[in-house]
Amino acid sequence: MIRAIVTDIEGTTSSLSFVKDVLFPYARDRLPGFVREHGQESNVRKLLLQVSEVAGKELDDEQAVEQLRQWIDEDRKVTPLKALQGLIWEAGYRDGDFTGHVYADAAEYLRRWHEQGLRLYVYSSGSVYAQKLLFGHSDAGDLTPLFSGYFDTQVGAKQESGSYRAIAERIDLPADEILFLSDIEAELDAATEAGINTCWLVREGELSGQAAHHQVRNFEQIELPDPL
Repeated sequence: MIRAIVTDIEGTTSSLSFVKDVLFPYARDRLPGFVREHGQESNVRKLLLQVSEVAGKELDDEQAVEQLRQWIDEDRKVTPLKALQGLIWEAGYRDGDFTGHVYADAAEYLRRWHEQGLRLYVYSSGSVYAQKLLFGHSDAGDLTPLFSGYFDTQVGAKQESGSYRAIAERIDLPADEILFLSDIEAELDAATEAGINTCWLVREGELSGQAAHHQVRNFEQIELPDPL
């Protein structure tokens, strides 16, 4: 019996193009000005120091910005980068520069599952702060009341089974009562290794009859047993 659903964002609830073509360039362009304006604030300074730690060498602010931009170009899942991006995106959402893209089918079924009593969680490489911004300022309105919690790389890498064991422990449910939704096979493999049920969102491209995980085109095709 599925009692909780944990969902990825990119390629699952939201389009890859929104993240890569809207959010990433927005943060990349504004990083230098953001660091100049906010670099001495304690939370930002802490993140800039973490950039040096991850890079393995001491960086001044200008060098840190260039390192961060390189990580954006490489789509690196680096915690201080994700946190800084979230701070920059906040202004974009607040100023109406964009809204968070959420597929209509995802918004519909997240609401439906919530009404049915299923517990909903997000697990994304983007920071928890950025996750809340996207769902709080989405095309479908504020979806944050639907979620019971959020997880990012602080809980572990998405392609490591230990991360999913940690999530199951945090939400206090047996792994076999959790369903994980993602568009990335390696993430689904890691969740399966942890004993969690999986569903593979393939919104574009060909479906495979030989896939190790059940594949669907959208949330409407996800079949769930009736919750207790």
